[in-house]
Amino acid sequence: MDIRNAMHPDHLKMLGTEGMRKQLLVESLFENDKLKMVYSHVDRIIVGGACPVNQKVTPQVTKQLGVDFFLQRREMGIINVGGKGTVTADGKEHVLDRKDCLYVGMGIRELSFTGADKKDPAKFYFASAPAHAAYPTVRVSRAGAQQVNLGAAETSNQRTIYQMVHPSVLKSCQLVMGLTELAPGCVWNTMPCHTHDRRMEVYFYLDVPQEAVVFHLFGEPGETRHIVVRNEQAVISPSWSIHSGVGTASYSFIWAMVGENQTFTDMDHVAMADLK
Repeated sequence: MDIRNAMHPDHLKMLGTEGMRKQLLVESLFENDKLKMVYSHVDRIIVGGACPVNQKVTPQVTKQLGVDFFLQRREMGIINVGGKGTVTADGKEHVLDRKDCLYVGMGIRELSFTGADKKDPAKFYFASAPAHAAYPTVRVSRAGAQQVNLGAAETSNQRTIYQMVHPSVLKSCQLVMGLTELAPGCVWNTMPCHTHDRRMEVYFYLDVPQEAVVFHLFGEPGETRHIVVRNEQAVISPSWSIHSGVGTASYSFIWAMVGENQTFTDMDHVAMADLK
């Protein structure tokens, strides 16, 4: 398990490009027949990836968790970003097509990931947060998610938000998670931007063309920085930071939030005039 410490805004001011990438960027989550995880001390979120090709893979308990099994005191949201695959939770199989989601509640003892086709491997991206109550495991298809349309073609930010792990869709303790798809020709996400001191957030970028990149913006509104992100990479955003980006082509991203509340619209909007 890759461990990332929390970061103070003053610490960010002292970091160069490589230092910022080391602290905040998650570069590689998918490796055949392995499950990879990154543990952030920002609200103790864990993000990871499972890519079962020849065998099933399962999350392992590490010293940092201090539990008997992975979801003993945690919940998890999973979105498949590859070919068809199956998540088995305490013996019950849940088949996920690409961009389908599965919420897995606290207390599930046995969790495993398998793929359906070696030539088109499943890729399960997941986010896990500490939990205080056990809620039912629920599958949410992309089509069955709550959809919100935002932005406009004129401002290059027309997008559809698919809310999957969300209070209007299912019950969870603190995790809120979903998918955003930009319309063709649109490249800006979450702009105008915002912060929310009540929640941290992780963005996982996908559908980024091979020759394209995304410039992920972060930092305090009055002193912003950027990280160049490529396909299937993630960025950890502390609660004090904006989290926005612009690509050289259209793309999608998975967002996962953990913190004090689950109110999706609880944001502190930043005026464009205040950005520096």
